[in-house]
Amino acid sequence: MTTRAFRLLLPGVLVLPVIAANVGGWAAITVEDLPDQVVARQPVTLAFTVRQHGVKPLDGLKGKVAATAGSLEASAAATAGRETGQYTATLTLPQAGQWTITIHSGFGNSRVTLLPVTAIDSGAAPPPPLAESERGRRLFVAKGCVSCHVHRDVGETSVAVGPDLTLRRYPPEFLKPFLASPTGQMPNLHLKPLEIAALAAFLNAGGAGAGQ
Repeated sequence: MTTRAFRLLLPGVLVLPVIAANVGGWAAITVEDLPDQVVARQPVTLAFTVRQHGVKPLDGLKGKVAATAGSLEASAAATAGRETGQYTATLTLPQAGQWTITIHSGFGNSRVTLLPVTAIDSGAAPPPPLAESERGRRLFVAKGCVSCHVHRDVGETSVAVGPDLTLRRYPPEFLKPFLASPTGQMPNLHLKPLEIAALAAFLNAGGAGAGQ
C-alpha cells in the first residue's frame, strides 16, 4: 500500500463514527498517569476525565473509585479536578497484592475496570518493569480506548462504536502522529510520548502483549 493510501486509511480505521444524539447515556473514562504499581497502605491519587459519548467532557458528576482484592475492598469518592470533566480520587489499598480497580463515572452506568495493578509493601523490591506492549495493553483500557474499540486482549468493550482493532496493524510512522493528534470524531486524549509508544507497541503486537 502506498504512503498516500496509508494517510487516507489511518484516520478512517481508528476514528469514531458520527454518533447519533439518541445513542443513549454512556461515557468514556480516561485515566491520567496510570501507575505500573502502587504501595500498599499509602494513598494514591487517580485523576481521570469523563467524556459523554467519548467526546464531550462532563462536569458535576458524583463518581467513585472502588478496588477489590479477594475479600478486601477499598473505595474513595471522586471530586472535581482542575479541568472541565476532570475528577480525582485518593485511594489507599490496605494490603499488598493484585488489586482490581473500577472507576464509576457517575454518569449513568458508565464505568471502567482497569487491568489488575500490583500493590507492594513499603520498602519491598518493585516487580520487574512491564514490557512496552503490556503497558500499552493496560493503557488501552485506562485511556478509554476499550469503551469504543474491541480488542480481544483486553476483554469486554463497553459500547464498541469504533472498529475492532484486534487484527489491525499500522506503521508506527503513521500511528504515532495520529494518536498524538487524532482527526475526525476521535478525541485528543493528550497522550504523552511514552504512552503513545506503548499503545503503538500493543496495537502492533499481534496478541503478544497479553499476559506479559
